Amino acid sequence: MTSQWESLLQNLGEWQGSFTRFSPQGTLLEDIQSMVSLAGLNNNQTIRQIVSRQGQADLVLEYSSVSRSTLFFANGAFSQGSIQLAPFTEFGAELGLIHENRRLRLVQLFNKNGQLDKITLIREHLAGTERVERPTLQIDDLLGEWQGEAVTIYPDWRSSNNYSTNLKLQLDDHGRLIQSLSFGENTITSTGTINGSMINFDQNPQKQIQILLLPGGASVTSPLQVQLRQPLFLEVGWLIQPHLRQRMIRSYNDKGEWVSLTLVTEEKV
Repeated sequence: MTSQWESLLQNLGEWQGSFTRFSPQGTLLEDIQSMVSLAGLNNNQTIRQIVSRQGQADLVLEYSSVSRSTLFFANGAFSQGSIQLAPFTEFGAELGLIHENRRLRLVQLFNKNGQLDKITLIREHLAGTERVERPTLQIDDLLGEWQGEAVTIYPDWRSSNNYSTNLKLQLDDHGRLIQSLSFGENTITSTGTINGSMINFDQNPQKQIQILLLPGGASVTSPLQVQLRQPLFLEVGWLIQPHLRQRMIRSYNDKGEWVSLTLVTEEKV
């Protein structure tokens, strides 16, 4: 089994890209050129991380262990963020996907009132390699049936779970999105209303979920309001190629505790 540190090392290199910030409604607010350097020191026993935006190094870190708020998959994909939802505190997480010479990271932040506040999309490629940019995701890109393989890992270090998934996305006669997700013995069906690049799932007034379709083949799934004593999840999706997609889901239980992280790799049937 690959250790967390070994998985982190899959991210070594100089990643060039941009930090693109959106409002909760998907309005583009700013787009800043970026460079993130991850270099191994002392035979990769220590990592030096330098984050530069607009050509200025504004963050330099060195570390030799993985934070308790972070988990890595064997391919280098990861998530870091809040380990507990608490009253009157900011809440959020970064979800990072990796494929060959590209990374796609997404940060979701909620304010002290629990409302979705900031969304930042970070698209990167390794310096010296070709930059391949997917267009803005469209609903038609997602329609159809997706067969996937999922792996779930846990912050308490118990053994991971591997299982198959099936996702069907179709439009009904009224133009609403019907989503049917099957995994193991479970099937979850939900209906969303499409409004441009935004899809709203609001069958439960207490639990309104929104998907935004973003540049680079990205999508982000967020609750509009995080609430105590309600389970929740944060999700990012990445259409890497027309028939290849990755999704990552960071899940919290009804006590607000971070309980799992799931990576799904799926192909269109």
